Amino acid sequence: MTTAVVGAPGSARRYLHSLWLLSARDLKVRYSTSALGYLWSVLDPLVMSAIYWFVFTQVFQRGDIGGSPYIVFLIAGLLPWVWFNSAVSDLTKAFKKDARLVRSTAIPRSIWVNRIVLSKGVEFAFSIPVLALFAVFAVPRVELNALILLFPLGILLQVVLLVGLGLIVAPLCALWGDLERTTRLVLRALFYASPIIYGLPDLPPPFRELALFNPLTGVFSLYRAGLFPDQFDPLAIGIAAAMSLLFLAVGALVFRRLEPAVLKEL
Repeated sequence: MTTAVVGAPGSARRYLHSLWLLSARDLKVRYSTSALGYLWSVLDPLVMSAIYWFVFTQVFQRGDIGGSPYIVFLIAGLLPWVWFNSAVSDLTKAFKKDARLVRSTAIPRSIWVNRIVLSKGVEFAFSIPVLALFAVFAVPRVELNALILLFPLGILLQVVLLVGLGLIVAPLCALWGDLERTTRLVLRALFYASPIIYGLPDLPPPFRELALFNPLTGVFSLYRAGLFPDQFDPLAIGIAAAMSLLFLAVGALVFRRLEPAVLKEL
């Protein structure tokens, strides 16, 4: 029995087919022994949302911070954050985890970065119905607007950002192990420096202007705009797009230069 070969060696079709196979393998391995399966991809942001909702609405008076209903506002920021955080965390181990396969494979090594972004992105896609359910049944009810059409743009922008960061983080962490712990600390700080439990309009100057240079600010603006139109900020989105493309360009350059050293290290 022979296995069908998809695309010629080095072709985009072969690359995409291999990317999908590796991403599907990641998802199967992750949930093969889990009774709850994909529900784990939404339990973490739901629990975090419930905690922050309780703290800021029941313990403290949050005032006008965020949008109403606040639980929907939180989930709209926490779901993409979980994708970003889990992807970057896994990217620090992208090469070490499958070192033997990375060394022996004939496909471009960038696939080990892209498969993490894709598999975590699939988990995010599975969690979107949860946001939709809360938006429909929350009180007061959320009124959708035409800006909801920008939601896919938020996904695209986050993919570009994650791939760019991954092409930088993955080889650097493979060469210098201490950067893995450093990345975890940066992610912890970035959570509070990003408009997740608050919105960009809630920040006073000069923190609002500084937050514009966090690319996640523009990304989250795209996710929330269709539910909370006051969160739409064209300037933040434009800066996020420019920075994401810059990260992608720098990442491609860094990855190309460090790939031989990484293969030697592995």
